[in-house]
Amino acid sequence: MNIGIFTDTYFPQVSGVATSIKTLRDQLEKQGNQVYIFTTTDPKVEKNVYERNVFRFSSIPFVSFTERRIAVRGLFQAYQIAKELNLDVIHTQTEFSMGWIGKFVARNLEIPCLHTYHTMYEDYLHYVANGKILKPVHVKQATLAFCYHLTGVVAPSDRVLTTLTDYGVKTPIRVIPTGVNLHQYERPDTAHLRQQLGYAPDTPVILSLSRLAYEKNIKASISAMARILEQVPNAQLLIVGDGPAKEDLEAQAQATPYSDHIKFTGEVNNDDVFRYYHMANVFLSSSDSESQGLTYIEAMAAGTKIVVMTSPYTDELLSSRTLGVTFSTEDKMVTNVVDYLLHRDEEQDPDLLARKLSEISADTFGQHVISFYQDAQASYEESHEDTPDFSD
Repeated sequence: MNIGIFTDTYFPQVSGVATSIKTLRDQLEKQGNQVYIFTTTDPKVEKNVYERNVFRFSSIPFVSFTERRIAVRGLFQAYQIAKELNLDVIHTQTEFSMGWIGKFVARNLEIPCLHTYHTMYEDYLHYVANGKILKPVHVKQATLAFCYHLTGVVAPSDRVLTTLTDYGVKTPIRVIPTGVNLHQYERPDTAHLRQQLGYAPDTPVILSLSRLAYEKNIKASISAMARILEQVPNAQLLIVGDGPAKEDLEAQAQATPYSDHIKFTGEVNNDDVFRYYHMANVFLSSSDSESQGLTYIEAMAAGTKIVVMTSPYTDELLSSRTLGVTFSTEDKMVTNVVDYLLHRDEEQDPDLLARKLSEISADTFGQHVISFYQDAQASYEESHEDTPDFSD
């Protein structure tokens, strides 16, 4: 199968969407498919640098979200390229520029177009004029407009499925969580990384790993350290990532009397991320804006206990303390983090962890997406069988 993935976000940009797309591409190619990425230009990628099966289209930074890009041309160029590649399926990963280009190309090539709805946009309205212009109703209207005339929609979680259903999306939706390459998460030697970070082998480390954005609510994790340190005096909070909230978070940490217990690494290479999960004793997230929470799945793949904000998605994901727990208040956050730090080897259920890892594996993810492609092709062909041909 020849598959075109249309996305505004792709490496070297760092995001859960870019990681999801890389995982999808790897799995599709592993199963014998040809995958072509149609994406935006990026200042970090030189124009003449060869990228296998990647086509970039002129773009500009997105309004108030400058590390993301929006294509400004390429509609007919993308169509010509896709036609020469003889694409069988198009899979869009954005509701913006490259997503609409992908829909245009699929419609003109008369092939199925599927879409993954990655982002809960109602949590991000503050990026545009501080939320004074765009409202939730505008998100609903834009989502309905984009999902119209699609062959299928991939929802990474039940939360996304519920949101799209509530919006009134009629396109067939299938819940397919992004998977993780479990082979990459086979336990590495993390002693060297701990040494680099200045931690002793037995230092209790709490990991926060994400884009440093305000909606991630990392400030709550920093604030909670005061109470955590009362019970675990040598605990360390390691904040991995970069983003628009970084300076404010660093200032918040510096203003505390326990700033020497908080470290910022900045952005790390995606190929090294798994080492940080393995090195940590607990993964902590105060975010309530996750459509899926790929970092939660990655932490789980590393066997690291997870403490995250409660939501329908996280409550279902973390069905046992073997995997992790959710919290709704700072009291519960502190209690759970401290409990995991002080009782590291308790409440293990290897069978449950093995079953959960099988569910979130990249192999399972790839198989489910390919199955959706095949069903979408059959549905598309059936719906177009009786369409009259007026070409003569």
